[in-house]
Amino acid sequence: MAQAFPFSAIVGQDEMKTAILIAAIDPNMGGVLVLGDRGTGKSTAVRALAALLPKMKAVSGCRYGCDPADTQRCEDCARLHPAGGPAPKTHLVPVPVVDLPLGATEDRVVGALDLERALSQGVKAFEPGLLAQAHRGFLYIDEVNLLEDHLVDLLIDVAASGENVVEREGLSVRHPARFVLVGSGNPEEGELRPQLLDRFGLSVEVRTPELLSERVEVVRRRDAFEQDREAFIDSWKKEDERIRRQLVAARKRLMDVAIPDAARERASALCMALGTDGLRGDLTLIRAARALAALQGDAAIGDAHFRRIAAPALRHRLRRNPLDNTGSTARVERAVAELMGA
Repeated sequence: MAQAFPFSAIVGQDEMKTAILIAAIDPNMGGVLVLGDRGTGKSTAVRALAALLPKMKAVSGCRYGCDPADTQRCEDCARLHPAGGPAPKTHLVPVPVVDLPLGATEDRVVGALDLERALSQGVKAFEPGLLAQAHRGFLYIDEVNLLEDHLVDLLIDVAASGENVVEREGLSVRHPARFVLVGSGNPEEGELRPQLLDRFGLSVEVRTPELLSERVEVVRRRDAFEQDREAFIDSWKKEDERIRRQLVAARKRLMDVAIPDAARERASALCMALGTDGLRGDLTLIRAARALAALQGDAAIGDAHFRRIAAPALRHRLRRNPLDNTGSTARVERAVAELMGA
């Protein structure tokens, strides 16, 4: 497996890096949508974070890598370790990062009949797909705005339920499929369907660096990485380890971060001012602020966290206003300034 570029060595793109860290702290956030120019480190950041995360415990022999602490047992876990028996054996596995290519068939995504076993042994067995491989990890979709409609519908269903159900060719299988959905794309090449857009917890914008010094530094670091990967990774090991410790600590303290009633009112007032549909924006804003507070080691969420996370949490939930040509980011920032001050 190719070594990933160190997360801490990524130049700039602070909003994207923060959003991905927040999604890793609270996987129930709904994932991250990264829109912007090609070649700005979108896929690099996702793979770098996965390499940064500590290995996770998984049930030995389970094809889905289930958490041994999970009370909902999949078919594999129930077969291998019946209820009332000894505790299941476990092993450590890397956090998976699974690519969903645009040309993938539905069978490849959800899983299908294992044809080799069916033909050679006459056994109807299930061959897990990409959704099973991504369980407890990241499902990365490049050019997500070009994804076929039937796959979009499928992802919406699985993302909402956390479970993949396959009923075809005489098979009836359901297995856990909880993952952080990360999509990237260029808005100029096509818009994302509103149903899927709303499923993403955070939406970030990335741009090609405009400062000469930043562009030069990006090229310098990438060249150094390609010339001697091991030496480059080793030079950033301490900084990556610091972020890893910060991330692990944030996960542990997440549920201890206080959410004052005043903060809930702030979040809802901001969503009302922007006219977001439904309550998903309110919930995401609170969750994102809580994860950010946990990352920073703060005991409670407040206006400082909302100011930093409001644009990624809400920019993709705004209705188009024909009387206001202001971009969605500027509209969110303006509403934040009016509600919370400069």
